Amino acid sequence: MTNTIAIFGLLVVLMAIGMPVGVALGLTVLSFMFIFTDVPLESVALKMFTGIEKFEIMAIPFFILAGNFLTHGGVARRMINFATAMVGHLRGGLGMSAVLACALFAAVSGSSPATVVAIGSILIPAMIKQGYPVRFGAGVVASAGGLGILIPPSIVMVMYSVTTNSSVGALFMAGVIPGLLLAFMLGLTTWYVARKNNYPTMPSVSWGERFAAFRKAFWGLMLIVVVMGGIYSGMFTPTEAAAMSAVYAFFIAVFVYKDLTFKQIPRVLLDSANMSAMLLFIIASAVLFSFILTSEQIPQRMADAIVASGMGPIGFLIVVNILLLVAGALMEPSSIILILAPILFPVAVALGIDPIHFGVMIVVNMEIGMITPPVGLNLFVASGVTKAGLTEMSKAVMPWLYTMLVFLMIITYVPSISTFLPKALGMM
Repeated sequence: MTNTIAIFGLLVVLMAIGMPVGVALGLTVLSFMFIFTDVPLESVALKMFTGIEKFEIMAIPFFILAGNFLTHGGVARRMINFATAMVGHLRGGLGMSAVLACALFAAVSGSSPATVVAIGSILIPAMIKQGYPVRFGAGVVASAGGLGILIPPSIVMVMYSVTTNSSVGALFMAGVIPGLLLAFMLGLTTWYVARKNNYPTMPSVSWGERFAAFRKAFWGLMLIVVVMGGIYSGMFTPTEAAAMSAVYAFFIAVFVYKDLTFKQIPRVLLDSANMSAMLLFIIASAVLFSFILTSEQIPQRMADAIVASGMGPIGFLIVVNILLLVAGALMEPSSIILILAPILFPVAVALGIDPIHFGVMIVVNMEIGMITPPVGLNLFVASGVTKAGLTEMSKAVMPWLYTMLVFLMIITYVPSISTFLPKALGMM
């Protein structure tokens, strides 16, 4: 018990004083090992390297690179034009277009902030020009941008699978139906808010114009087929799919759409390397932290205590949702998963909760955390696009935040929504 308090107490103190998550995790482990154990500190470097040499982790820098190629290229703009052609004639047309465009871009980028930047930087100014309030545009894009980590491919899902040794492919497939359902619910909320406030619509377009918009967006949309089709068919693993997506995104941005010049490529590579290095350092530190937790048998003791207390799966899932929602308001998703998944996962398994369903539930919590103050990442990104303050942004996302909380309850207690597709494909 003393060791448990020491580990988490030190971690909380280091993070409370503003230390980066990766450094806080690493320093906690080093301090604990130095004071409480006889493990040679030389083994730390070895453990860090062996922790990040898993093949699945290579998917993270590849998906980051693919997302950056797509963001800097004109893929997002063409997807927005296609989405506007399809749903722009509905009430609150540009808002509906934002939800559909976010869903489409989420299916090729794997990143929530990238989705908000790519779609928001184009659509929010367009909405303001059309007479929509800034709050409406910012709320729609910040909320729908969260689809970036639920609709596969998803960097957050890769991190969960690496941390818990779950199947990345099964997780990706498990995110498809929940992702589409959430996109529909967010679209419904957008339509209701627009109808209530009588926001404008876009002129209806012919099917010929819609087909023309689809043809222009075709090469970007094909990335969905390349990634998901390749994984489903068994042609390549999720990591190989990530590498293929990076190569494909480079090809269409440079040679097909020609929105990205060779002079801009070094900047894209450098940005991707910076983000990848940051995430890989956090993962390496989290591997050490997980090693200490396991060696002290903290997750095992916690699982035994919860099972012995008589708390069933329903009660446990309620506690987990509350814990993750609070954590999501204070930390970014990657850190939460890398710290809490090794602790919560053994308990979930002991209670008979499906690991894939549990992973999707955690990802949905992370989505909600991204639009929850004070540290909601999407709020800050959308704030940068709109120049609105954090308080204004927090109010802007409220209708969609309530919708996502309802969706969380559905996903938590109807596991078949998450598990149906991977089971049907023989992945579970």
